[in-house]
Amino acid sequence: MPLMESGILARIRDLLPGGGELLDDCGALPPTPPGQTLLVTTDLMESGQHFRLDWHPPELLARKLLAVNLSDLDASGARPFGYTLTLALGPEVAAPWLDIFLASLAAVSRETGVRVLGGDTVGRPVGLGLGLTAFGFAPRWLRRDGLQPGDGIFTDQRPGASLRGLRKLQAGQRWDPANPDPELAAHLAPRPNLGLGLSLAQIPEVHACLDLSDGLSRDLRNLAEASGLSIILDQGLNEDALRGGEDYARCFGSSLDQAELEARLGLSLVPVGKVLPRGNAPLLTYDEGALRPLPDFSFDHFGRP
Repeated sequence: MPLMESGILARIRDLLPGGGELLDDCGALPPTPPGQTLLVTTDLMESGQHFRLDWHPPELLARKLLAVNLSDLDASGARPFGYTLTLALGPEVAAPWLDIFLASLAAVSRETGVRVLGGDTVGRPVGLGLGLTAFGFAPRWLRRDGLQPGDGIFTDQRPGASLRGLRKLQAGQRWDPANPDPELAAHLAPRPNLGLGLSLAQIPEVHACLDLSDGLSRDLRNLAEASGLSIILDQGLNEDALRGGEDYARCFGSSLDQAELEARLGLSLVPVGKVLPRGNAPLLTYDEGALRPLPDFSFDHFGRP
């Protein structure tokens, strides 16, 4: 029996935190606390473009959909409180699949303390489209444009695991919950270090931050261009770290050294670059002893195959 909109909405109201309050066309945002900034982020995930239904279990896909949005908020120094959800469902999406997806989305919503605020559902001829817009309050908004010359650039995990997981999927390996592969998990169900962004925002010497989602060759370029400076890559980075995306690490610049930051944060960091005055390119690397511009190796959604 095909899914009906009334049945989908009933599932959302029953399963998701906050769903019981979805009685109107509009939802309400809570008042912004004094001295804080309301931040919003949104992501669209399309089957065939961002995931494949035959290798992405619904319980992991739901976790990823929410995690990638909350990761953006956290990297900006915000504490999330809610989201809107849009579902565009083709006929191949059956009721049991949707129930598992929504149950998992409800579970991770409770884990992270967020609730659904509204959204929309629509049918489509084929495939699955997932849209999520998340909201949070930031006592201090960590932007991309605050880098200073001399800052070190660090991440809270070594990039590249998600890319290696994607390669395994492309080679035919599939998720086995009885024997979870950490690199498959990094791609299918990332678990960003939520809360770290809030801690970074409390350190005045942390000047800029973003969510590492497009790979270092793009994200470091974004930091450098926003700040009008250049970044020289750490020489210990491998090609997977430069090319990979969807790692969802905090990537930030600070005038404090690595040891001081690790002591304050209580975790290990990975140095990935150093900020310089603006040179002939936003992102530089050593090539045979000389500084040269680094190309952008990241995936382009609008690029030609």
